[in-house]
Amino acid sequence: MKKITLVLLFISASTLLAQSKEDFAKVFLKRAKNAVQEDIDFASARISFEKALEYIDTITDKEVALLGRSIYLDQYELQPTEELKLDFLQKSLKYSKQYFLLENNKRSDAFSDNLSTQITITDLIKEVKQKLALKEQERLRKEREVRKIDSLKAVWSIQAEKLSVIADTIYNFNKNKFAIFENKGKFGIVNDKAITVVKATEFSFASSFEGYILLQDKQKNPTKIYYFNTNNGSGNLLPPPSDISPLATHYGQVMLPRGNGRLVTYPNNCFEPLVFDLNQNKVVRVANVEEVLKALKKNDIIKKYNKDGELKLDKERYNFGGHLGGGVHPLYQEGSYNVFAYLCSVDGTVLYVDSDLEYLGAFYENKLQGIKEGEVSWINQNGTEVSEPKDKSAIYDGESKIVKIEDGIYRIFSQDKIIKGDETLEKLPAFLRKFKK
Repeated sequence: MKKITLVLLFISASTLLAQSKEDFAKVFLKRAKNAVQEDIDFASARISFEKALEYIDTITDKEVALLGRSIYLDQYELQPTEELKLDFLQKSLKYSKQYFLLENNKRSDAFSDNLSTQITITDLIKEVKQKLALKEQERLRKEREVRKIDSLKAVWSIQAEKLSVIADTIYNFNKNKFAIFENKGKFGIVNDKAITVVKATEFSFASSFEGYILLQDKQKNPTKIYYFNTNNGSGNLLPPPSDISPLATHYGQVMLPRGNGRLVTYPNNCFEPLVFDLNQNKVVRVANVEEVLKALKKNDIIKKYNKDGELKLDKERYNFGGHLGGGVHPLYQEGSYNVFAYLCSVDGTVLYVDSDLEYLGAFYENKLQGIKEGEVSWINQNGTEVSEPKDKSAIYDGESKIVKIEDGIYRIFSQDKIIKGDETLEKLPAFLRKFKK
């Protein structure tokens, strides 16, 4: 008995549910019809129509089919994309076809009207599909263009990387188109065509003055110095300290190179400075010390001298220490490797290291560089302080420009192109324009 009751209840519930769905569908369909017929509001009609479809699986009423056809045909043009327009037209076509399945009277006006409307819908679908096809072609074209541009960018990047200079810093080019660059604490030389002349792998200190570049293994008391003459693009290592004096182990204080190619350093364990001609790649020494001393005595600059290179000023004896140019001679005391004084033969002035300058550089254009406790000054032939000379070689007037791309990477540009030697590369926008054409 209980089983029979449960079955009856299930059948009753199913029947009520079916009736309820049908009733809901009828309500929404009526709203849709009224929206079209009374208000000509197809947007509201579509909302009610789609809600009705939630309660029915298949349209069995030809009038409902025509309603659906009309709603989606009217609304397709209002859709924001061609894809949605096509979707609405296809739905309209579906309901038009559904009408033909339900209409038996092929001579009715509704049948003829639907046939004509279906042709219109089919033509519209073709038009929208053509637009979509063109849109897809354009999308594919742009996609190919993007891939091409990405490929060109990759090619450009590879080429640009080859033309880059790996450096933490590139300093200004000088008049002769050379510059010092630094990378990871080491210094090298590069020209304004981005060609590395000396790699930055060995030297930890660099200086440049009046057309010459010095690279040293260390700033103080270097044991290895490479010099580069930017006037002729040649360079070499200074002779090792031991070649200057068997007991010398480093170059000591290194003065600035001068425009005449002369460089002065003060090696340890030596009784005279190293004077080196950077143009002729040779050590410069007084050829005949006795003749120089003789001339100094004749001019009453010194009191006495002997064949061993000793001279006497007033009551003190000194060892002759060579010639820095401009008549300036270092003087040493017996047994000492440190300069004691500098004799200015132009007027007999004596510059004592204790009270004046510790180190003097090479003479050029009436000036010598002086150093006292790390401070630099400039003097003339008799020790009078003068103004610092202008480095005429420091002004670059070429076309190349140094551009930092990112940390550790520089590029040299000339006439809006990246250059390296004889190779050139346009900037990326120009490169892309050229190949896009």
